[in-house]
Amino acid sequence: MDAFYQFIKNINQVVWGLPMILLLLGTHAFYTIKLRFVQRFAFLGIRLSFKKDDAGEGDVSSFASLATILAATLGTGNIIGISTAVALGGPGAIFWCWITGIFGMATSYAECYLSIKFRKKTSNGNYVGGPMYVLEQGLHSKSLAIIFSLCTLAASFGVGCTTQANSITTTTSATWNLSPSTVGFITAIVCGLVIVGGVKSISTVCTRLVPAMGLFYIISCFIILVINRSFLLQAIRLIVSSAFTSHAATGGFIGSTIIIAARQGVAKGLFTNEAGLGSAAIAAASAKTEDPSRQALVSMTATFWDTVIMCAITGLVIVSNLLHFPDSTAGLSNAELTTAAFAVIPFGKVLLSFSLIAFAIATLIGWSFFGESAAYYLFGDKGIQIYKIFYIVMIYIGAVLSLDLVWELSDLVNAIMAIPNLIALLLLYKLVPKYSKKT
Repeated sequence: MDAFYQFIKNINQVVWGLPMILLLLGTHAFYTIKLRFVQRFAFLGIRLSFKKDDAGEGDVSSFASLATILAATLGTGNIIGISTAVALGGPGAIFWCWITGIFGMATSYAECYLSIKFRKKTSNGNYVGGPMYVLEQGLHSKSLAIIFSLCTLAASFGVGCTTQANSITTTTSATWNLSPSTVGFITAIVCGLVIVGGVKSISTVCTRLVPAMGLFYIISCFIILVINRSFLLQAIRLIVSSAFTSHAATGGFIGSTIIIAARQGVAKGLFTNEAGLGSAAIAAASAKTEDPSRQALVSMTATFWDTVIMCAITGLVIVSNLLHFPDSTAGLSNAELTTAAFAVIPFGKVLLSFSLIAFAIATLIGWSFFGESAAYYLFGDKGIQIYKIFYIVMIYIGAVLSLDLVWELSDLVNAIMAIPNLIALLLLYKLVPKYSKKT
């Protein structure tokens, strides 16, 4: 197993090298310029997410679609992923992660717009869409559509399933000394009861769970930032400066080069906000709307909430804590820097544990829909039930896997999944108009 882990890690060092970083950030920058910084409409998109588009067709409301996207993205990447990024890439990784989110909003807008434009209505009256339909109908490439769908299936079992299940059992074992096997079984049953209900059941749970868990986590982080307030400006300066300079192993941080910081930040940025991955576009296609640009604007805000807000706050919490309490991470793993930061408040470890469990469960539920959509594209109705059963089983299996291996596999699958989606985005750019404020 160690040899396989090292093999995957070596592949990731190549896949997530400079070419992939340039492709992803280049696409983000290209659409930012083409759409004339559509990010400036982010707050309008937030307001529109609470308004119903009764004249439109679809399966769920704009807010329910957004909540499903956020459920899938607001997962362990915002806690463990950022912790790992800082541990391996230094404070500069936070900057690159944040930049990925800022510019990634434009890419998210484009992929969601195209997904709604090329979505279709199934025989049972539901709407389906996503990059697989964009690749087939817009780019006329059935082979790329199949590759993307297969990667989506693999990603749903990796980034969406095993990673989250493993994080839950790791947390419950460390906090309450609970058996991973027992927790994995219970998690599979709880999530399975929601997943079998399909998109409407998933969106209903997500609309209730996402706002509550997000608010709870942000409040907890702000309490820590108040405690570390005298180190906030220093933390911000360190995050920015470390993004462009090699950082020595001092002050509680490991050594890091610019390329390592960028690789960790961009990879974890994609893992958390999924802009360019194409997954958010799958959920956007199910929204009730008559205007693709309107829903694309709403869906784009998921990247804002996930990376620009949540990941930035987590990063500040970690870095300010390491500056304030440099010895607090002694004996902890790369994934536990956030744990060390939360330890400064009463019951902090328990609060973080509840946050991580809620985030992970939401991601398990949200990503099941993405995988289900890929299964439908590849195998039709007959593949959906088989996929759901296998997904629920994988929740249990993921609960007992090695966390390091799960993260490396997730990074690899994310890269493979993103490539055909980015190709479609770059080749079909003429079909994506700049946003015109109509509401």
